[in-house]
Amino acid sequence: QVQLRESGGGLVQTGDSLRLSCAASSSQYAIGWFRQAPGKEREFVAAIAWIGSGTSYRDSVKGRFTVSRDNTKKMVFLQMNDLKPEDTAVYYCGAGRYTNSLEGYKYWGQGTQVTVSS
Repeated sequence: QVQLRESGGGLVQTGDSLRLSCAASSSQYAIGWFRQAPGKEREFVAAIAWIGSGTSYRDSVKGRFTVSRDNTKKMVFLQMNDLKPEDTAVYYCGAGRYTNSLEGYKYWGQGTQVTVSS
């Protein structure tokens, strides 16, 4: 069993930045960031491998979002720059295997709300 807790969400304006954090009880899993807007399915945002430098992003956030991790602190971060209203969603971190697929992640946090006003 892995416990995950996201933090760092909030209400910002277009063009602002936010840094989301995911605290994990274990560092031996890949971490994926997903988001879910009202009435929409949960979608992949970014992922980072357990070891090495493997990262992956959805096309719409490439160049704006950066995922990183500190295994000594069991923390994963999602730096989000140049935020847009379409980034508004509840953001979740999941622990599992390194993939862009929702099904690859077995454990989930409770989510943190990100709202970007225009």
